[in-house]
Amino acid sequence: MSIFISYIVLGLSLSAPMGPINAAQLDKGIRFGFLHAWLVGVGGMVADAIFMLLIYFGIAQFIDIPIIKLFLWIFGFFILTYTGIESLLKSGDLEDYAGKNQSETKGKAFRTGFFMAISNPMSILFWLGIYGSILAKTSSSYESWQVLVYSMGIFLGITIWDVTMAGIATGARKLVSPGILRFISIVSGIVLMGFGIYFGVEACRLLFG
Repeated sequence: MSIFISYIVLGLSLSAPMGPINAAQLDKGIRFGFLHAWLVGVGGMVADAIFMLLIYFGIAQFIDIPIIKLFLWIFGFFILTYTGIESLLKSGDLEDYAGKNQSETKGKAFRTGFFMAISNPMSILFWLGIYGSILAKTSSSYESWQVLVYSMGIFLGITIWDVTMAGIATGARKLVSPGILRFISIVSGIVLMGFGIYFGVEACRLLFG
């Protein structure tokens, strides 16, 4: 049981650093509430699960094909930059969001998180380094079903963080003044655009380097 808990903690620690998904969750939570923020995280988790399965079945090396990397960098650039610009442009309208249930489809929130995560080559390289090393370690010492259980521990940790971030964003929406909400939305937008620009630079480096 202690090993399983350690993998839950690992999942939490992997999810905690500020990145595109966390920034998008803050922005969606401020604008639309808990469910939309949570669905952004769920979309990212589905992408993480796909990456873990690719690594588990040993086919993650296909991400190293240059044309696939280029497509992912470019796609990620557009997704992140668009979402960041949208966050900045709408940051001045947060007074209209406070205490109101504005309309955005739940599917869009899910797709935002999914496409952000699935189009990030750094994600699969990250999971390849972390999860790949875990598989290498556990597969030699444990049965395959135990490896699967420990993998679920990582995923459970990610889920806990997802719910936590959605709750933080929703709490900010209800308790923080519109001025601070606007500031959070602007920062989230800048973070997303920063990641988008990084993706664009990597695409150009791969294309012209």
